[in-house]
Amino acid sequence: MRTDKRDLAHRPVLFLFNGGPGASTTPLHFGAFGPKKREGEGAAQRMVDNPDSPLDAVDLVFIDPVGTGYSRPLPGHDGQAFWNRTGDAKAVKTIIADWLKANGREVSPRYMLGQSYGTTRAALVAGIGQDLNLDGILLFALVGNPPGHEMPYVTSLPAFATTAWHHQRIDRAGRSVTQVYEEAVAFARGEYVTALIKGASLTPAERRAAARKMSALIGLSADFIEAKDLRLSKEDFMFNLLKDQGVRIGQLDGRATRPLDAPAQRPPYDDPGMNYAEPSSAPPAASGMVPASKRGLSPVDSYYQEHLKFRTAETYNALNLDVNSAWDHEGMGDVNSRIGVAMQQNPKLRLFWAAGYFDITTPAYSGRYALDQAGVPGERLTAAYFNGGHSVFTDPANHTALSQAVRNFVRP
Repeated sequence: MRTDKRDLAHRPVLFLFNGGPGASTTPLHFGAFGPKKREGEGAAQRMVDNPDSPLDAVDLVFIDPVGTGYSRPLPGHDGQAFWNRTGDAKAVKTIIADWLKANGREVSPRYMLGQSYGTTRAALVAGIGQDLNLDGILLFALVGNPPGHEMPYVTSLPAFATTAWHHQRIDRAGRSVTQVYEEAVAFARGEYVTALIKGASLTPAERRAAARKMSALIGLSADFIEAKDLRLSKEDFMFNLLKDQGVRIGQLDGRATRPLDAPAQRPPYDDPGMNYAEPSSAPPAASGMVPASKRGLSPVDSYYQEHLKFRTAETYNALNLDVNSAWDHEGMGDVNSRIGVAMQQNPKLRLFWAAGYFDITTPAYSGRYALDQAGVPGERLTAAYFNGGHSVFTDPANHTALSQAVRNFVRP
């Protein structure tokens, strides 16, 4: 946050949180948005200035829910009260309200950004946070989970097509990834969904024709597609697209690969797409290096303690899989309709949605389908697609465009 008190009535505030559940804001903070970003690997990793941070346009408040970052349950208290959908949403809503009051920002425009499971959290907060009077919600890698016997397959197919395009398993025919995506969406919600609805009444000739069209789009053989009854799971695609090369592709980012015979790892570390980003051709950021601590602190802990002067005996917890395992989803499915309701109740509330073309975990079209079914007014939706996977903000090639898109959204 800027320290000056100028123009608070017009200076927006953006509250950011990640997903998991159990994931901290580290990728958001030290990826595209914070004033510093991580550069390098292992012992050579350092913090450098981030020229793409939108801090010039909006104050940034990164929220690490209980169990992540430096947030911990108070001594003698069980964190399970926070590790469920309802308790988590109430806690985050309270943090936002308390921060606005404590910092004298009740009159400032306010926005909320959720990534991955954070999009579910954002929908739940929107459902109980009418008094927050939000101006906008930003959703990255929207969790859709479409129901039914057809839509899970229909909404995944365009991501299969763009990933096959990337690996050159289909004839590109001069088409861009955007063109392939749009072609796949048209096929998915037209001929493909029609074929799936017909089910057993589909004639052998119709089934073969559909399999051949799918093959041309997603790079798997028509015989394999027919054997799967035209219904391909994400695993079917990930483990077979490059099987002839002895590798699988990533789920969080379909551009990433890993040998099929690689040693087993605990999920999600077995996913080659977990931290994948295309190499950037941009020059290194200006020096703003946070020196390595003599006490052996991680770059993140060193940044907080040496740069922000935040002192604590705790170690920053970037990813807490114990929280993830303990999480109670309370039997809830897709909650995106709560955003639609919130937008109908609040005519000034706008929505920004960002998706990666190579995200197989939360496919781009799955997100768009979820928003369409949630009743989100099209005239108040800003959609942005990126050459990236699940976390488009971790890819340096996207930083400038992504930051500018956020600036434009919070300064309508």
